[in-house]
This record gives sequence, C-alpha cells and structure tokens, in this order.
Amino acid sequence: MTLDPVHVDSIARLASAIAGSVDDSDHDGLAEAVWADWLDPLHHSGRKVIEPLGEQQLQAAAIDDVALADTPFPTVHGLDSGTINPTTFKNGLVLDLAHAAMASVPTDLDLHRSRSIVATVHSNDATDHFPEDWMHDDRGYSRRRILHAPRVSRFAEGVVHALSLYLAESDHALVHANTVEDLLLLDGPLYPKELLNWQDRDAELGELAREAKPRSIVENYIRLVETFVEKDVPLAGFIKNPSAKLITRTVREKGVDAPWVDDTALFTRLLERREDGERLTEDLTFTSWFVSRGGSDRTLAADGDALGVERKLDPELYEVTFFLVYEPRRDLLYRVEAPYAFTRDEEMRTALTTQILSDVAIARGPPEAIDKADELARIGAGEKAALRRKLEEQFDTEFVKTYNDVRWGEEY
Repeated sequence: MTLDPVHVDSIARLASAIAGSVDDSDHDGLAEAVWADWLDPLHHSGRKVIEPLGEQQLQAAAIDDVALADTPFPTVHGLDSGTINPTTFKNGLVLDLAHAAMASVPTDLDLHRSRSIVATVHSNDATDHFPEDWMHDDRGYSRRRILHAPRVSRFAEGVVHALSLYLAESDHALVHANTVEDLLLLDGPLYPKELLNWQDRDAELGELAREAKPRSIVENYIRLVETFVEKDVPLAGFIKNPSAKLITRTVREKGVDAPWVDDTALFTRLLERREDGERLTEDLTFTSWFVSRGGSDRTLAADGDALGVERKLDPELYEVTFFLVYEPRRDLLYRVEAPYAFTRDEEMRTALTTQILSDVAIARGPPEAIDKADELARIGAGEKAALRRKLEEQFDTEFVKTYNDVRWGEEY
C-alpha cells in the first residue's frame, strides 16, 4: 500500500472539488435531444453518415424472459484472433504473431482444433526475404505463414499488429465459411477498422493502407461478406469495447455542446435506467438499427472506394449497419454490426437482435460463441513470454525490453 489514509482523504477532497464544478443534471435531456433530433438522418459534409433502418426506437427486454426465448439460429459460430503484441528485436526486426480460431455452439472439436497463425515481420533491411506461402502442421489442422510488412519510417509496431490480427482472422473465416450453417459472429467489428483508420491517422499510413498487402486483407473481408450473402447465412460483428466517436464528434461540429467522450458514453446515458438513484437491472435495453457511413465506415459505404477493391455486389449491400445493447448487471454497452445485405430485411434484423439479446442475457456478457472463440484464440501472458523466448532463440538475438517488462514482473 503506497497511499496512507491521509492521502486517500486528500484525493477524495480533490474529487469533491471537481464534482462541485461539474453539473451533469442536464445530460439526460441533451442525450434525448440528440437521439430525437439529430439521427434521422445525421449529416456531415453533405452526406448521410447515420441513418435509421426502420423505425428509430429505444427498447427494453426483460432479462429473464429473453434468456428463455426460442432463438432463431440453431447453431452459432464465433471467430477471434489473438496476438503476442508487437515485439521489437535488437537485430532490427519488429514482429507480431496472431493466432485465429473458430468456435461453435454446439461444440465441434475438429473445428476448435483448427488454427491459422500469421507472423508479420517489419525489417528495414531491403535484402531480407521471407517465404510467404501457407504451410501446414498438426495433420493439416494448423496453418501458418509469414507476411513481410511494407516498410514504414514510423508506426512499425502498429502495422505488424494490424496486419497479423486481420489476416489471421479473415483468412481463417474464409477457409471455414463452409462450416457455418446459421450465423457467424466475429469477435470485433465487421471490417478491419484499425487498418481502415490508417487513412485518417497519418499521411504515411494512409498511403500504406492502399498498398497491395493491406488492401488484400480488406479484400478478404469483402469476399467474406459476398460468401455469406451467397450462402444466405448472416454474418455479424460483436464489439465488446465500442469506441466510435462519429455521432458525438459530428453533433459537436454542428454546435451542440456534447459532453460525452465518445458514442459509447452517449448511448450508455440513453440506455441506462435508474430509479431513486439506483440502476435498474431487470431489463436489457437496446436501440433499433442504424446505417453508418462515416468515420472508418465510409470506406465501405456505397459512395466509398473500398480502397480500390472490386465489390461484386451492389456497393450498398456492404454498408455497415449496427445496433447497441446495454447490459445493466455489468454496466456495459456492446455494439453489433452487420452488412446491409442482411439487415435491409426487417425479419433478419429482428432475428439478429433476438439472438444477441438472448445470448447476452444468458452469458451476462458476450455470446457464448464469442466467449469460446476468445478462449481458443487468446495467447496468455505466460504463453507470450515463452513464445518471445523461442523467437529470441530462433533469431539469435534478444527483444528490446522496456522498464514495464521488469516493472510488471514479466519473466523473459
């Protein structure tokens, strides 16, 4: 314990002084005004960036009832990809390694055994060459490949992380698409948002996003949507930690003094319900569906260029649509995304909403298929340390440690 009671009391007095200068009593009314007056549709630079699908509503469902409801999809598959996190070595290499897995409910042990592993390497040595073909292990259940990242002067760690993560996820999804019969849930967004956000983050990254290797990963996701449209099997993304700022940023630019740090804070304010100061926890609350064409979603909007990737269907069908669900027992907000190809149909919107609500009610969090995929794909702290030691042996060099590696007790 580094803080004595006197220090805790001092911090409490600081908090009291801050609280005394903050008045959020009108935030509920402001959130309701944004909901009622700005989203049907929300314009930015002459474009409709947010638009309701069907009737715009805030809704509630009793947790006990929806947990017992008949779900529309007999089987649900989940997909996730985990990484060791970007690692810089003393020989100049920067590497991240991603490991993708698909889970199913009910369980399919053969499917769970199958893995796709991608190591993305950044090197400033132009003479370095790595084989990039897929190779197979574990009697064909495991696939692995190396991806040589395009060279950048900065952001090498972020580049190898995004390319590894999204290539492993998208390629594993395509390979096992034929396994999915009813519904596939990606653990995360529908499209590779971290990669798409490169366009707004930095000029060098924006140019990199349009190079062949990053663009081929975006193409994987486009082909994934096409594959599932052809199969007539829905595909959705379940985002555990939504961080979009499109709505709050846009209304702020229009002169509304929006106090929320992001859209999650806004929708949490709208969906959380209290009585006598206590949070009500009997119902899941949720929004109706919306189309999103701004921020990173603009690239796959009908008027976006998809980074130059050919879209074989009507471009409108690839647009991102979403709804949000608030879980009051844990005070968490989740965002669910699906392509307009599926959600343009009202019955499909209802089916997806019902399935997600039931799964969240039962699990007190992400759907079971997502949770199982996360467990399969996750690379734990001990495994990361062991993998880094193995990489050091193979590279005959050490990774570049930071003080945090020592501070947090990592053993390498």
